[in-house]
Amino acid sequence: MALILNIETSTQVCSVNLAKDGIKIIGKETDEANAHSKVLTVFIEEILHTSGIVLNEIDAVSVSKGPGSYTGLRIGISVAKGIAYAAGKRLLSVSTLQNMAWGAKQKLNSPDETLFAPLIDARRMEVYTQLFDYNLNPISSIQALIIDENGFSDISAQKTITIFGDGAQKCKAVLSRPNIRFLDHMNPSADYMVPFSEDAFNKSAFEDVAYFEPFYLKDFVAVIPTKNIFGQRNNEINE
Repeated sequence: MALILNIETSTQVCSVNLAKDGIKIIGKETDEANAHSKVLTVFIEEILHTSGIVLNEIDAVSVSKGPGSYTGLRIGISVAKGIAYAAGKRLLSVSTLQNMAWGAKQKLNSPDETLFAPLIDARRMEVYTQLFDYNLNPISSIQALIIDENGFSDISAQKTITIFGDGAQKCKAVLSRPNIRFLDHMNPSADYMVPFSEDAFNKSAFEDVAYFEPFYLKDFVAVIPTKNIFGQRNNEINE
């Protein structure tokens, strides 16, 4: 039973909310590109002001821990840690992939044999993913997976695999088996964090504010901008 500030910045979506006892009170969200550093603290200030709640009244800060965008995760977790430290509050973390799976389940009337496969774009044909069963129990490890026509071929054809997230669109052309379906416009959200952050608080599954780090899964890699044969600039950054 807690009042929790939830922060989700692991992809292009920047999302925050306040939830009390596992129920969302108020929130703000945008999918504007590269907006996290500009809007995150503004969103937090606005929902606190609108709700009439001050930071000293919350019980914990919860943040999406990844995997996802290096920059997005770094911004969200830095803000969450800063608030937790300054206000003397507990820090919680939620798996980005599991919060996406929970959101997908809420949007679908799925049979029990459905599997959920959130995909977060990791550049080119690579995605961050993890499979979840109907009850949202993980049935695979979190991995950086290169998607081709054999992706998820080890899963029984009797199981429906629902694929979604910002890494899903590029996979549609190569994953066309009858037991695979795609759910559009399904990205991480602070709203989907609510049941997990409440559960973590009740289990006292707190993070160390000083030492907690994002789950990047892969090391950050930056490539120096160059020009290709057409005179256009190439500037690929793994973020």
